[in-house]
Amino acid sequence: MDHHAVHPVEGVDPRLAITRSDPDSPRPLPPILLLHGFGSSSRRNWMDSGWVRFLNDAGRSVIMVDLPAHGDSAAPEDAGAYVPSRMRADILQALFDERVFPLRDGDPTSGVDIIGYSLGSRLAWEFAATQPEIVRRMVLGGPGTADPLAGFDLEGAERFLAGGPASGDPTTMDLLRMAQAGPETNLPALLAMVSAIKTEPFDPQGAVPRMPLLLVAGDQDEYTQGIRDLAAWAPGAEIATLPGRTHANAVTSRIFKEAALAFLA
Repeated sequence: MDHHAVHPVEGVDPRLAITRSDPDSPRPLPPILLLHGFGSSSRRNWMDSGWVRFLNDAGRSVIMVDLPAHGDSAAPEDAGAYVPSRMRADILQALFDERVFPLRDGDPTSGVDIIGYSLGSRLAWEFAATQPEIVRRMVLGGPGTADPLAGFDLEGAERFLAGGPASGDPTTMDLLRMAQAGPETNLPALLAMVSAIKTEPFDPQGAVPRMPLLLVAGDQDEYTQGIRDLAAWAPGAEIATLPGRTHANAVTSRIFKEAALAFLA
């Protein structure tokens, strides 16, 4: 497994951690980019849950990016590093560094497939809509039309972390609990990311991906409200439901892994 950093974008080094894992017997298909959720990391989202091993065993190469202030990536002081458009630019540079180039007729290994989860799904939706020449197929886990980070009670969260009462917004407290579950969590930097994301709230109808798309959600996941609207806006999108799964545990589902692999085959 190769672990390294991405090159600078526009002269500024984002210090993102990039990990690539290639199978012993690769299939003639493009690599799969894995994008984790808020407060998680490539290791927690994809390695510890068995995704990397599962995809490698199926002959697929994977590229993982730790978002700013997540996993092994740095926590930049520049708030601009956390806005979604900048994160997408850094992801594009990471793919170029991994020698992922635009789709080419007659070359089944060209381009990239994407599997995103939660915040990773939001970034993947926008990335694929604005970079259609490089994305072949895509699987989005835990997606919805709402933007929980844009609606995050930042002041309430800061008061709570300073020893005050809990925020009255249950979604804010749920996101904080998920973020605090990681041993490497940098909460001040994650709140800086929330503040930056509020300047670019998710607008799924503003740019819609046109490549084959699978939307995956647990049937008990409250964050996926509007998933059928996403499917209606994206031409030919499909929906897969995970019985008994919530937003917190859908990513560990074997059904999710098998559905994603089959869709990206």
